[in-house]
Amino acid sequence: MIKKITIAIDAMGGEDAPDKTIHGVSYFINNYKNQDDFLINLYGDEIKIKEKINKYKIFSKNIKIIHTSSIVSDEETPLTAIKNSKNTSMWNCIKSQLDGNSDISLSAGNTGVLLVISKMILKTMNKVSRPALAALWPNQKGMTVVLDLGANIECNENNLIDFSELGSALYKSLYPQNKPTVSLLNIGSEEIKGTDILKKAYAKLKRLSNEQNFIFNGYIEGNKLMDGDSNVIVTDGFTGNVALKTAEGTAKFITNNLKKSLTKNFFTRISLIFSYFSLKEFKSKLDPRKYNGAILLGLNGPVVKSHGGTDAKGFFHSIDLCYRMVKGNLLNQIKSNLSHLENGE
Repeated sequence: MIKKITIAIDAMGGEDAPDKTIHGVSYFINNYKNQDDFLINLYGDEIKIKEKINKYKIFSKNIKIIHTSSIVSDEETPLTAIKNSKNTSMWNCIKSQLDGNSDISLSAGNTGVLLVISKMILKTMNKVSRPALAALWPNQKGMTVVLDLGANIECNENNLIDFSELGSALYKSLYPQNKPTVSLLNIGSEEIKGTDILKKAYAKLKRLSNEQNFIFNGYIEGNKLMDGDSNVIVTDGFTGNVALKTAEGTAKFITNNLKKSLTKNFFTRISLIFSYFSLKEFKSKLDPRKYNGAILLGLNGPVVKSHGGTDAKGFFHSIDLCYRMVKGNLLNQIKSNLSHLENGE
């Protein structure tokens, strides 16, 4: 009998939960209604969850509710999380991996608390110096994995090497038909540019580069991130978070100003009729909901953080991301890459 992919979901995390989370589950169930290779374990208030399941008419034998009366509040701090978060929906959702009851955990709840208790429960994998927060960005040719996005503000060269292996494994799990190509984010593409840490990481990645694990493409500048020439971009958490927020702000600026220009007067509104399908495609490409879900890599089990303010469609995409990563054997891909790292040292 083939083991089903089991996704643990903190049904009470994020804004408008559990309505949004259960609505997102309904989208996922409908999208995969012809497949029977997954289970979804919902952690939270059983009565409230059942109300939403009835509201969205979810009839599936692949859903299980695990009642949890306590939740992690938005006001909770990482410092108090250890004492106050035990036996909450978030805690039990993550611990389910440790107990062998799930393959991956998903929450839209408090980010700081999620990172702390994930590290505490699942522990860092052997051979990984630090876990990293990764996300998927669209580019001109497909998708790019970018990490770290804020879990590690300062990094040394060994951290960046680990992030390269983790990011490549994530990319291979999602896009097995493509070869991961890794670049280090820098202020220039020349070998002589950058900090000593970047130069040391560059030299080592050049040695580790191979056809099986990843191809090292050298440095990449910020204005080339969306070109698609590299599909794994590695940087420290401070720079990565700044790049992420800048990209989000730029996308919002472009869409808002385009909307203003096209609805400015009668003639611009008329032009919308002739460009409707092109604009619809453009809007879809920049829809942040399609890329919802930051992945905490490097622990003994993958954890996905959905944006707390996303809607049901955005939450659906984060569930879909979980499903695809497990289906692509993410943990085995990581272990394979880490053995490559050990052999390359």
